[in-house]
Amino acid sequence: MRVHFIAIGGSAMHNLAIALYKKGYKVTGSDDEIFEPAYSRLKQLELLPETIGWNPDKISSDLDAVILGMHAKEDNPELIKARQLGLKIYSYPEYLYEQSKHKKRIVIGGSHGKTTITAMILHVLKDLGIETDYMVGAQLEGFDVMVKLSETAPYMVFEGDEYLTSALDKRPKFHLYRPDIALISGIAWDHINVFPTFENYVDQFRIFAKMVPEKGTLIYCDDDENVSRIAKEITNDIVKLPYNLPDYTIEGGKTFIHLNNQKVPLKVFGRHNMLNIEGARLVCESIGVGSEKFYHSISSFNGASKRLELVVSHPFTNVYKDFAHSPSKLKATIEAVKNQFPDRKLVACIELHTYSSLNTEFLSQYQHCMDNADTAMIYYSRHALELKKLPYFNKETVIEAFGRNDINVFNESNQIVDYLHNIEWKNTNLLMMSSGDFDGINLKFLADSLTI
Repeated sequence: MRVHFIAIGGSAMHNLAIALYKKGYKVTGSDDEIFEPAYSRLKQLELLPETIGWNPDKISSDLDAVILGMHAKEDNPELIKARQLGLKIYSYPEYLYEQSKHKKRIVIGGSHGKTTITAMILHVLKDLGIETDYMVGAQLEGFDVMVKLSETAPYMVFEGDEYLTSALDKRPKFHLYRPDIALISGIAWDHINVFPTFENYVDQFRIFAKMVPEKGTLIYCDDDENVSRIAKEITNDIVKLPYNLPDYTIEGGKTFIHLNNQKVPLKVFGRHNMLNIEGARLVCESIGVGSEKFYHSISSFNGASKRLELVVSHPFTNVYKDFAHSPSKLKATIEAVKNQFPDRKLVACIELHTYSSLNTEFLSQYQHCMDNADTAMIYYSRHALELKKLPYFNKETVIEAFGRNDINVFNESNQIVDYLHNIEWKNTNLLMMSSGDFDGINLKFLADSLTI
């Protein structure tokens, strides 16, 4: 099979390219920019384009498929030629479905928790020696790639992103995977640039739930009223499995799940992660993994990358980084650290980095979501606003939106560093939250430089 990638340098695209290469496909690609880690990973496998830019000469009639990346536009010269030749053109999610249409497809959807739940499932199945193909949106410990495809695995586990498929296809990605087993972890409005109202956003999950075929399975978080309402609307002949919090305790800064009069120690913590574990357990149970085996395997799960990831640990201080950027994620992550370490103060810092978080029409959704932090810090830059073509807003707007007068607002990353260096860190934890990188702050270096 010969496959060409238009925009091979994307995070998802280069992982799919590598997966197909490892499957034995002949893979080529082009892009107008390729950054790390995609650059080095493609170069190592000799998949890196010889030149940067678009080259229609790479498009020929002997290609079996052309895969179109997210930032490729209608006027892309390679796309134009592929259409002229009548080649099969797929978006990234369309091709993933094409590769998995003969497998049992498990799709994990939700505004929050989907990466972690997917990672939990994959960790357990790997630990139990159950062969599985997958696509996940983060680099996972113990997994070389973010996409794995094979001829032999009976299952394909997808992290089901609700964002748009491509610039040319306005369907949410998770609508294209056609789940046999679907999970919805929770719904909290996000991506307002493409889903302008909350109801419009909720509708995407309603459509997703209705895609579960007869005799298929819908697993859903009964703790979320929006998800529960959608599940109740489904009248098709499917299996519905609601989940809620398991029985668990926190002892000496460690979390234990209770099972048959035993306490199973966990490496992850937080109420949201307890819900994530229950969702992952029901998925595994649906393909024949019993609860005891599941809990034994999940006890060694360290968490997904940038999801309450421990950067530095000292006897009286821990420094964490987290991908949290939406209001619901922010609130859950702060609550998790406070509950895990009730005797320590918490300094929490969020970078407003996404289109939604930098939009003044959305900012009010953050009202009181940092109230549980002893010290609250917010960072946003003019540069991020310029990139997203959004107007600048002042610090007072942020303070009003978050509903906390003592909040610290910064526009320069060096101001964050200076502020943190003047804090007494004994019996105090630090939580840094962003889908970006605080404009270049090295969190490990920062954590090591604090006087702890």
